Amino acid sequence: MRQLFLSIFCMVCGSTLAQQTINVRVTNNASFQRTSVPVVIMIDQYGPVASALVKDDGKEIPCQLDDLNSDGQYDELCFLTNLDKKETKTFNVTFSNEGKPREYKPQVYVEMMLSNKKIKEENKQDIYISSLMVDRDVNPYNQLHHHGPAFENDMVAYRVYFDHRQTVDIYGKYHRGLEIKQTQFYPDQAQKDSGFGDDVLWVGETLGLGTLRGFDGTKPTMIKDVEQRGQRIVSRGPLRTIVEMIDKQWKQSPDAQPVDMTTRYTLYAGRRDCKVDVMFSRPVADLRFATGIINVKNSTEYSDKKGLRGCWGTDWPVSAKDSVGHKRETVGLGICIPRASLVQELEANTDNYGYEVAIRGNQYHYSITFGSDNEDFGYHNKDDWFDYLKLWKRDLEQPVNVKIEN
Repeated sequence: MRQLFLSIFCMVCGSTLAQQTINVRVTNNASFQRTSVPVVIMIDQYGPVASALVKDDGKEIPCQLDDLNSDGQYDELCFLTNLDKKETKTFNVTFSNEGKPREYKPQVYVEMMLSNKKIKEENKQDIYISSLMVDRDVNPYNQLHHHGPAFENDMVAYRVYFDHRQTVDIYGKYHRGLEIKQTQFYPDQAQKDSGFGDDVLWVGETLGLGTLRGFDGTKPTMIKDVEQRGQRIVSRGPLRTIVEMIDKQWKQSPDAQPVDMTTRYTLYAGRRDCKVDVMFSRPVADLRFATGIINVKNSTEYSDKKGLRGCWGTDWPVSAKDSVGHKRETVGLGICIPRASLVQELEANTDNYGYEVAIRGNQYHYSITFGSDNEDFGYHNKDDWFDYLKLWKRDLEQPVNVKIEN
C-alpha cells in the first residue's frame, strides 16, 4: 500500500519525492567485536535515488551507491561500521532524487586495462577500460594488462584472469595502503626498494584462490566451451569494488545443457576477505562444480571438514623462467563455502586443496581470503593464520542483523 500511495502521489504531483529518510538498526548478536562490517540496503523501493547521506550518532560517515545492472538507476547503498559485542547502532539515512553521490576519500581501487605496446614499462600503462566482451574462441589474456581486472583495499589486492581458467591471483603488501594505481600489479625495482608489494603467488592452471570451475567426476575442468566471455567493473568505490566475470552459454561437457554464469567479486575496505557471488541463468542441480585453493609448495593444510580450508606455504610467485628479480613468497590462503553445498572434500594433490560442490538453485555464495608473510600488519606463521581462519568463519556464519525503520 505504501509503495502504491507513493506511486499515485508522484503521478498527481508530476514528480518524485525529493527526500526520504529511514533509520537503519544494525545489531551484533555475537559475543565478539566486529570491524569494517558491511551494511548493504536495497533501495529500489525509495524511487530513483540520486544521492544519499548516512549519519552515525549525528555525524556523517562515508557511504556508496551502486548500479549493479547498468540500467542507470542505483540499486544498493552500502556503508561500513564497527560493532562491539552485543552492540546495536542506529544510522540515519536520507535518500534524495536530486544531486549526485557525495565524494569521500577512496579506500579501495580497481582498474582494467589494455596493454599499450608502445609503452615498455609495465607500471605506466594508460589504456583504461571498464568492460570487455569477446566471442567464442577469442582469448584476450595477453592483450589485457595484468590479464584481467585488479582490485584492492589498503590490506590486499586481487586480480582475475580473462581466459578459460578465470583464476583468482593475489598481490601481497608490506605496508597498508593503496598501491595498484602506481604499480599496476608490476612494481619496478625502485618501487620494490621503497616498500611496495608484488605478485606473491604462482597459480598456473590450479584453482588459485577459490576459483569456481566445472567438475568431471574426478577433477576440476576449465570454463572452455562458451559462446561469449566478458569481464566488467561494476563499482569503483569509495568503500567497495565489484568486478564481474561473465560466461554466456557455457557447456560443461558436449551433452550438457548450456548455462549463463556471472561471477561477482566484492572487496570491502578494511577487510582482507573477498565475497564471491555466482549467478546462473537457470537452476544448475544437474551440474557439478569444483573450487578450492592451490596447494602451495611446502604448504601445511588446515581443514575443519565442514567447508573451511586453508594452507600456509612458500614458493616462487612466478614461473622458473621469470624468477629473476623475485624471491620466494610465503602466503596463507583460505576459502569458506556453505557446508550444505559440499559434496566431498577432494584429497590434496600437487595442484589443489579442492572441493566438489553441488549447487541446488541458481545462485551460489562463498568467501576467499589471504595473507602475505611480508605484511607488517598481518600473520607470520601457520598457527596464527589458521587461528584467523577459524575466527573468520565464525564471523561469516554469524552475520549482523539489519532492520529498516521508516
